[in-house]
Amino acid sequence: MTNPQSAGPHDGVLVVVGSGIRLYREYLLAGAAAEHPLWLFDSGEPTWQKPYLTGFTQVDTSNPQALVDAARELRRSRPVDGVFCFSEALVEPAAAVADALSLPGMSAEAVRNCRDKGRTRELLAAAGVGQPSSVAVSSLAEAAEAADAIGYPVVLKPRGLAGSLGVVFVSCAEELAGAYREAAAPSYPGVPVFTASVLVEEYVDGPEISVDGLFADGAYQPLALARKRVALPPYFEEEGHLVDPRDPLLSSEELTAFLADVHRLLGAADAITHTELKLTDSGPRLIEVNARLGGGLIPYLGALSNGIDPGRVAARAALGRPVVPTTDGRGRAAAIHFAYPDEDCTVDRVRLPRPGEVPGLHQAAALVEPGDVLRLPPRGYISRYAYAICVADTVEECEASLARAREAIGLEHRPAPALDADAAPELVWSRTTPGAADRTAAGAEDTR
Repeated sequence: MTNPQSAGPHDGVLVVVGSGIRLYREYLLAGAAAEHPLWLFDSGEPTWQKPYLTGFTQVDTSNPQALVDAARELRRSRPVDGVFCFSEALVEPAAAVADALSLPGMSAEAVRNCRDKGRTRELLAAAGVGQPSSVAVSSLAEAAEAADAIGYPVVLKPRGLAGSLGVVFVSCAEELAGAYREAAAPSYPGVPVFTASVLVEEYVDGPEISVDGLFADGAYQPLALARKRVALPPYFEEEGHLVDPRDPLLSSEELTAFLADVHRLLGAADAITHTELKLTDSGPRLIEVNARLGGGLIPYLGALSNGIDPGRVAARAALGRPVVPTTDGRGRAAAIHFAYPDEDCTVDRVRLPRPGEVPGLHQAAALVEPGDVLRLPPRGYISRYAYAICVADTVEECEASLARAREAIGLEHRPAPALDADAAPELVWSRTTPGAADRTAAGAEDTR
């Protein structure tokens, strides 16, 4: 189903593959629309997306050939100037469109090099890039052999997922069997399943960061650098991120050169990527490269911090235009906290800070509705019930505001229903509870 909305038939468009959840992604669509007319390819008809679109095509976004066919059909009526995708599950199908129509951006092969974490490890290991030792396994016996060879502690993780789903810290051999079951269990629609689906990796200690940036013309340009907080050990649920435009790592020649080497070896050029690293005494160690902008509202924190519009610069990259990001000179620290329940539960009500209650609070929003069920790992992942974003002149002021916001967020709940012993883990981010994806908290600023 194709529906033109505005702009002339001869105007070129930037095809956006998938749009995601409004609370997490509207700001990217708005930024891209400020750069170029947008045409959405999505599995359902647009609702909140409509103000940003020239038109849309309803198509199975998980099917590369269906996307290619839709793009060729669209090109019969107007120029298709590029493809833009910020959904982890859809970056490979989107890359198939770019390759088939010879459009700018990262090649399908480079996207596969990033999406398949086992492939990433193999390519970088051959070049001696700093990263954890890693072995792809297809059974518990292979996992035990790999863990013994690497040496405990180790980390087990799904080979093709993101968002820390199924990532487990394993301190000793006695914990391995349970951890293997947990790492092998999660799945996500549209994401490939590999024969050797679990990676056994060396545990690398140190602070964790992420960098959203662009590799082009042989040089890497960071746009936003975030310090990550994780919670719920032995799992690695992302509890929050902090972006500081004065972070000394932004001017680290060692880090920039490392990121350039990684992207060059993966072929990950001419598109904004999200790279996660650990900082060790021996230098940076790569965790993963994602062929898209970061999630968890990290690029939005970057925009609040340095004024760079991530949707707009990513659209420019997708169109093959020079990316010269300009800041607005604000230079403020921005941070987000994600609230998780203390136990598996059914949501009754989420309490949020009132406007003016917390100095420095930029936004607070509920991520669930009454009746939603939240389960903690390994029974569920990304079970966040709310978030708060704070902005301040200094990191210290920002963290103090975030601590107050965290205290003001609350959850009223009752016990969760019993769960089948062999039930698959629940992913809160994949649920389609009516209204939950589009809701913002009363009185809070809109993310766009």
